[in-house]
Amino acid sequence: MPSVTTTPHRLGRLGETLAMVRFSHTLFAMPFALTGMLLAAKGLPRFEVWGWILVAMVAARMSAMTFNRLIDRHLDAGNPRTANRSLPAGRLTPLYASGVLAVSVALLLLAAWRLNPLALKLAPLALVIICGYSLTKRFTSLSHLVLGLSLAGAPLGAWVAVRGDVRLEPLVLATAVLFWTAGFDIIYALQDEQFDRSAGLHSLPVSLGPDGALMVARLFHLLTIILLLALGRVATLGWFYTAAVMGSAMLLIMEHWLISAADLSRMQMAFFRLNVAMGLIVLAGTGVDLLWA
Repeated sequence: MPSVTTTPHRLGRLGETLAMVRFSHTLFAMPFALTGMLLAAKGLPRFEVWGWILVAMVAARMSAMTFNRLIDRHLDAGNPRTANRSLPAGRLTPLYASGVLAVSVALLLLAAWRLNPLALKLAPLALVIICGYSLTKRFTSLSHLVLGLSLAGAPLGAWVAVRGDVRLEPLVLATAVLFWTAGFDIIYALQDEQFDRSAGLHSLPVSLGPDGALMVARLFHLLTIILLLALGRVATLGWFYTAAVMGSAMLLIMEHWLISAADLSRMQMAFFRLNVAMGLIVLAGTGVDLLWA
């Protein structure tokens, strides 16, 4: 996933590492991973399971983002929006980033091993998907859907971590997350349309133009809400969850109202804050229905 430009960090190498992987963006997938966990356990699982799910989520995020930063460092150096990131600016070295990647992959595999055999078997596939996304923009405008598939693994993986199987509920939730992520990634890619075009990179803003890309993003977010409502039926959730989905729909409408092809000035609000809030609202609605309703 693209990220905002970083600046030299006061916390030194640790701060630069967290900036490199955009650690705060873990908040995109984490609420949906916890939602999948709650659905699988019909409440809260054992603390050990919960803990290893959190380790796996953080490790997966760091693996994907570090790989992205490594292979895109030369492209980032040529893009004014990203030229000050840690690797192209020289504040971190490729060797150091490779070490971060190796440790992150090892942590993900350790967490999967500690959870259950199916989680361990699926972990390498998850790594291929979440890291492979970074390569897809070089040859397809559908890279947004691949990023969506990467984040869709969060609720599906959490379900597998708890139950050791795959059922309809996590598949519906994962598909909702896929379209939600692809939609907001299309919106974020509007910032790089001109650079991507000049660099020969692919995105829907490049292939369809900003207005056409925004129409696709709206369709994806409509599908997201439909799928989240369908999850409520499949998982027999109640009114708190339904109200949360309606609240999420309002946030997505606001996101599209804030952004237009001619005005990207409110990107931080539309891209980060509203989408993080949406995930937290869905998690809260699910939790209330399962734990207290």
